[in-house]
Amino acid sequence: SPWRAILLPIQMAESGERKFGRGDRRGGRGGRRGARGGKEEGGWVPTTKLGRLVKDGKVKFLENIYLHSLSIKEPQIVDFFIPSLKDEVMSIMPVQKQTRAGQRTRFKAFVVIGDQDGHVGLGVKCSKEVATAIRGAINNAKLTLIPVRRGYWGNKLGKPHTVPAKVNGKAGSVRVRLIPAPRGSGIVAAPAAKKLLSFAGIEDVYTRTRGATATLGNFAKATFHAISKTYGYLTPDLWKEYVLQPTVYQDNALYLAAKEEKKEEY
Repeated sequence: SPWRAILLPIQMAESGERKFGRGDRRGGRGGRRGARGGKEEGGWVPTTKLGRLVKDGKVKFLENIYLHSLSIKEPQIVDFFIPSLKDEVMSIMPVQKQTRAGQRTRFKAFVVIGDQDGHVGLGVKCSKEVATAIRGAINNAKLTLIPVRRGYWGNKLGKPHTVPAKVNGKAGSVRVRLIPAPRGSGIVAAPAAKKLLSFAGIEDVYTRTRGATATLGNFAKATFHAISKTYGYLTPDLWKEYVLQPTVYQDNALYLAAKEEKKEEY
């Protein structure tokens, strides 16, 4: 990626003796926040119940989490299930805030991640340093990772290749409509939307947009919103009655209680 060459000298500068952020002025606040969860000497140390269940092998598939709409609050959970996630920086833009001392400039990063097989995420992060903004946007994208439902145009031959129905998304003044397309059509979309759709694993789709699509942030969010609606349509193949299974918390209630007791003993 061309961004890697740009960020390498910035990362080298950050690793030097200079300190950035609010840690110097506000009593080391930055260092304290970094110590919560994340990676330590022994690897990933989960800080949530879901994280502990995932690390201990009690949750077998990521779809078990999506089935009950459980909140993912640790990016390492996504890394555990999908280690082959790809990420790409869509845009880095400076934003300014007027203060009494003058203008304060920060950098806003938009990052898209996906496995090109039914999972995609969009992350946004603003920071004083470009490298910090990109790292934060990647983590944010992992927390917002969603499953993508794919379908067919016409006969159900081969693997699903397009969106199952017409879906709409909006953000600000931007409106995006995804329309199923026949096999071989490709992704007929602008570069920003095309990147999101290809990371989601959609091969053929038509798009229709309206509004200020030059605003890349709103355009990407509207496309992501439309993709997230693919599981919102109840098509005839989903009319069967399914017995809702208990959540991973209910299945492992005794296990979590035993862990809490052990923690209190320490």
